[in-house]
Amino acid sequence: MTAFTINRRAVMLSAVVGASSMIVSALGTSGIANAQTKSSAARNAGHYRFRIGEISATVLSDGIIGGPPRIYASDAPEADLQEVLRLAFLPTDHLTLNLNTLLIETGGRRILIEAGAGGTMGPSGGRIFENLAAIGLSADDIDTIVISHTHPDHVGNLRNADGGRAFPRATVFLPKADWDFFVLTDPDLSYMPVPQEFRLRFAAAIKSSLEPVRNDVELYEAGAEIVPGLTTIVASGHTPGMATFLVHSGNDQLLLTADLAYHPVVNVDRPWLPGPDRDKETALSSRRRIFDMAAADQIPVLGFHFPFPGLGRMLKTDGGYAWVPADWQF
Repeated sequence: MTAFTINRRAVMLSAVVGASSMIVSALGTSGIANAQTKSSAARNAGHYRFRIGEISATVLSDGIIGGPPRIYASDAPEADLQEVLRLAFLPTDHLTLNLNTLLIETGGRRILIEAGAGGTMGPSGGRIFENLAAIGLSADDIDTIVISHTHPDHVGNLRNADGGRAFPRATVFLPKADWDFFVLTDPDLSYMPVPQEFRLRFAAAIKSSLEPVRNDVELYEAGAEIVPGLTTIVASGHTPGMATFLVHSGNDQLLLTADLAYHPVVNVDRPWLPGPDRDKETALSSRRRIFDMAAADQIPVLGFHFPFPGLGRMLKTDGGYAWVPADWQF
């Protein structure tokens, strides 16, 4: 047994233990998933506060989505995928993904990074509004919403049940390339490893979610600074215009990885390719470039779909990367 094998196993074990110690609100087991449908008083907290320099930050859960593990690890040998999931104490037939939006308060503005899924991807989304209420805020208090890419789980909450704007005061920023591809055309989603009926609902959910902001959305090119302290980073491949985000204040930084990886067990600790990536080679290049930056500069990371609250570090290994969850801060 090589030293690398020992070290990698130790890192992966510490990551699993660290994630389980965070009092996670939704881990994907049937009992916890069912608890999502009960009253908010019966659920664990879905918000998590911390600071990035002078910036106040709060992870706000919008709930969970998920699907067959094969969707998120498209090139994994089946036996290896099953074994990795078992070793991580995860179900082998369903991978649960969290929806970790980030609220930052800076310069007198409240900025929400990602809007969440709402009801577009199943019944367990749409929790962001009660989690805003839990910290004393409402949708009316949000000034700006910045979206990494226009998949439904990132834009679903922009539309309320009546078809209007769910965040009535917020200016919404979207990547222009995604707007052009998903909204201005009928997108070809044949690359997605899901049934055609799902693809049609997926495309329709994007257009429907964005309809309330269609006439006054702000389009950006990845690489721009949206507001002081929030910089976008080119991360195309998953979608034509996907961006990741760097929040920075003084010497402190936080890197948001959007959908560069869906779950750390299959896309970080293992290098398997997410099936929903439109251009898998470009997405892989973006993933490596940004993960390398996070590891080399030791930047704290927030994974949108990672186990709540999604905060941790990227560790470079001989074989790729390992995910190390951050300690829970009381």
